[in-house]
Amino acid sequence: MNRKENLKQISDSSKIWDIAVIGGGSSGLGVALDAISRGLTVVLLEKADFAKGTSSRSTKLVHGGVRYLAQGDVGLVLEALKERGKLLQNAPHLTQNQAFIIPVYTWMDRITYSAGLKLYDWMAGKLSLGSSSFISKEETVRRMPTVKKDGLKGGIVYHDGQFDDARLALAIAKTADDAGACILNYASVKDLIKSDKGKLLGLKVRDELSGEKYTIHANMVVNATGVFADKILQMDQPGSAKMIQPSQGIHLVLDRKFLGGNDALMIPKTRDGRVLFAVPWQDKLVVGTTDTLREKPKLEPSPLQSEIDFILETAASYLTQAPTREDVLSVFAGLRPLARPKEEGAKTKEISRSHKVIVSPSNLVTLTGGKWTTFRKMGEDTVEYFTQITREIITPSQSMNMLLSGYTKTPPAGHWSVYGAEASKIQQIASSNPLLAEKIHPAYPYIMAEIYWAIHQEMAVKLEDVLARRIRLLFLDAQAAIDCSEKAVKLMAKELNKDEAWASKELEDFQNVAKKYLIKA
Repeated sequence: MNRKENLKQISDSSKIWDIAVIGGGSSGLGVALDAISRGLTVVLLEKADFAKGTSSRSTKLVHGGVRYLAQGDVGLVLEALKERGKLLQNAPHLTQNQAFIIPVYTWMDRITYSAGLKLYDWMAGKLSLGSSSFISKEETVRRMPTVKKDGLKGGIVYHDGQFDDARLALAIAKTADDAGACILNYASVKDLIKSDKGKLLGLKVRDELSGEKYTIHANMVVNATGVFADKILQMDQPGSAKMIQPSQGIHLVLDRKFLGGNDALMIPKTRDGRVLFAVPWQDKLVVGTTDTLREKPKLEPSPLQSEIDFILETAASYLTQAPTREDVLSVFAGLRPLARPKEEGAKTKEISRSHKVIVSPSNLVTLTGGKWTTFRKMGEDTVEYFTQITREIITPSQSMNMLLSGYTKTPPAGHWSVYGAEASKIQQIASSNPLLAEKIHPAYPYIMAEIYWAIHQEMAVKLEDVLARRIRLLFLDAQAAIDCSEKAVKLMAKELNKDEAWASKELEDFQNVAKKYLIKA
C-alpha cells in the first residue's frame, strides 16, 4: 500500500468512483473488499488509522456467538458460523482454531451447556472446527491447572476461532488495495456534496497529515463509521435523531500463567449476565469483557475503575491464583456501536448484534451494528444497495472466496505468523542490515525490520500505528511499549525523512495514549 500513490488517485476530482466508503474499521473494509470483488471502483477514507477504534479492541475471537444462541438469535449464529469457517480458510496466518473449556459446577449446567453446544456444532455443519465434549474433573484440571477445584464436576470443551483483529484489518485493506481499491488512512470527511435535488454526489476530504483538501465524486456513499455514524448522519440531515448507543467493553491483559495450558476459559454467566472469556493470545492472556453504556463516542475511550474491578473479581471467583491490579500488563477499552433502543431501560446485552443497512433520502447508505466475524457479509449486504441507488446491475459478490494478503497454507511459527507469506521478506531485510535485525524491546520477539516494513508496506505513519496495530505491543504490555518508543521513533523519523521536532511530538503523543493502557495500582 502506498499512501502517496493513493492520494494522487483522489486528486483527480473529475473521476467518479462507484463507491466511496467512510470508515476504515471492520465494517468499511468489508464494504471495500466486497465492492472490489465485483469489479466496482472504490475509495475508502479513514480519519485516523485502520482499525484505530473498536476494530482493534475486540476479545480476539472469530466466533458464531454461543450467547446469541442462548438468546434465540439463530439466524445471526448461522451466518456467523459460516463466516467464521470461511475466514479461517481465507486467512490461516491470522486466525486459528481455539479450544475453550467451560468449567461445570452443577450437573444441571452440564446438561444445559452440552445441549446448547451440540446444537452449535451441528449448525456449523461442514465448517465445524471440532465437536464439543464433556471432560472429567481430572482432565479439566490437567488442561487448566489454575481453575477453581471446589465443587468442580468437569468441563465442556468446544471450539471457536481466534484472530489478530488489527492485523486482519490491515490484511483486508492490503487485499482490496492490491485488487485496485484506493485505501487511505488519515483522510477525514469534512462535508457531503449534494445535487440541487438533495442527492449525494460525493465528499469533501482533508488529508490530516498535510492539510490538503480533496473533492471526491461517487455514485454511492457508505457511512461505515461505527460509533461515529451519527456524526456523518448529522452532516447529511442536521438535527436527525441519534441512531447509535455506544456500549463500552474493556479487556485486561495478563501473563499466561494465570490460566496455564493452551485452552481458553469461558464463563457462561457473570453477575451482570454477560459471558466472560480468558483467551490465550500472543503468549499473553486476554480477559474480558464488560458492557457499560457511554453517552459520547471517543476515539480513545478510557476504562472505568468499576469495569476493571468487575473483571478481576469475576476472574478471581474461577481461578486459584487471583489476578490483582499489579498483574495487569495492559488494559484496553472499545466502544460497540449498538442500535439505540426504542424502549428506555433495554439491556445492552439483549440488543441484537445483527447488522442493519439504512438508506437516507439523500441516498447515504449507513451500515450499523454487526460484529467482526461477519464483516464480509456486512460488506456484501451493503454493496447490494448499489443497484437500488444507481439502477445499474452489478455482478454477484466474489468476496467469500478471496484469499487475504499474506495467505499461506503453512504460516511461519511464532509472532511471524501474522505476516504469512511475507514474513520471509521482512527477515531478508533484517539479514541485510544488522540494525534492522535488533529487537525493538529485549523481552519481546519483534525486530526493527518490522517497523521498516510497516512504514514502507503497511501505510504506518505514526508511532502509535506501529506499536499499537502493526505490532501489538501496546495491547500486550503497555509499559514495554513506552520503554521502547524512543528507539522505535528514531527509525521512523529516519525512514519518513522527518526532523527531531516531529519525533519529539510523536513520542509525546504516543506516551499520552499509552498511559491510558496502564492501570494505576
